[in-house]
Amino acid sequence: MVLRFVRAHAPCSRADIAAATGLNKTTVSSLVGELIDRRLLRETGLTEHRIGRPATMIVVDGSPYAAVGLEISTDYLAAVAVDLRGERLLTWRRSFTGQGAGSSKAVAAVATLARRAVARVRDDGREVLGINVGVPGLVDAGGVVRSATSLGWRDVGLRDDLRAALGNPDYPVAVENDANLAVLAEYRYGAHAGVANLAYLTGQAGIGAGIISDGRLLRGARGFGGEIGHLAIDPAGPTCPCGRTGCLEAVAGIGAVLRKLGHDSLVDAEIGVADVVRRAQQREPEVLAVLTQLGRDLGHGASILANLVNPEVVLLGGYYAPLAPWVIEVATAELAARTVAPQAGGARIVASTLGYNATATGGAAGVLETVDSGRLPTA
Repeated sequence: MVLRFVRAHAPCSRADIAAATGLNKTTVSSLVGELIDRRLLRETGLTEHRIGRPATMIVVDGSPYAAVGLEISTDYLAAVAVDLRGERLLTWRRSFTGQGAGSSKAVAAVATLARRAVARVRDDGREVLGINVGVPGLVDAGGVVRSATSLGWRDVGLRDDLRAALGNPDYPVAVENDANLAVLAEYRYGAHAGVANLAYLTGQAGIGAGIISDGRLLRGARGFGGEIGHLAIDPAGPTCPCGRTGCLEAVAGIGAVLRKLGHDSLVDAEIGVADVVRRAQQREPEVLAVLTQLGRDLGHGASILANLVNPEVVLLGGYYAPLAPWVIEVATAELAARTVAPQAGGARIVASTLGYNATATGGAAGVLETVDSGRLPTA
């Protein structure tokens, strides 16, 4: 409780912490002392900008610690490491052909990237608090990827396989759905950090929705929530990789957009999206028509979220973010037209500012969430 309060309100004094949390001053002083001993908090000196005696101010330290987040996508691997304050320690992105590569190849590649990231932060004298890996698919509580259609995976025990490949390290290894991690990154570090009701639409090979509801990640009974990409929005639409017809992903996934505009593969999706942006800037009618329809489809998807969970903000992430200038206005109109609540229940559609590394950043944020929840590193 004390650590969370300081992270949200630093710099603050012991008296500030006691007044806000309801803990007595003696308890707060003891807890702050312990957190300072663990180098999770530190004192920054006195402030005189208050009534009464100057107070010693407290801020988050956490400099001896690092959290590592990783992402497996169809066309790249990413790694991000942050310290407890959220300071970025490294950001790496590597090309990787995930489609059809097989899980064993992915585990080997991710383990190599993870080992390098761990070695880098340890060389800086930091203790690794954990690794968290985002995957575009259904991930259960045991870290088993039950289905990842864009990767061609089914029932892959990724967490255990990765732990074994890393030599059963002394830090925890977790696996989570990519959209869930991306929305955690937005909630902790994004332009709308702290907004209690957020949704994030991934714009990678597939479409998933990460949802923060009343300040908590919404996973569902077995962790399989948020699969908005497999809701049918066009019964006459194309076949989806999941085998169904007219799913949002099949209609409005970034792969569908690129195919409509002459790019046959997701392997170079970033290059393809950059080309679409260039052509949109030149106002090519074909490109503008495709992006207008994309806006309608994403607005339709956002309206489903608005009617079910009433987010305040719906973020367009991944490869959707660069396309947002040509998409958001149409998507917002579609959202308003399809939402039952007045003014779309207050929901707004905006572009994510976290870039292509949102999921990996959210992986690191997920590790830090466990610290905030009380799993403190040893002194």
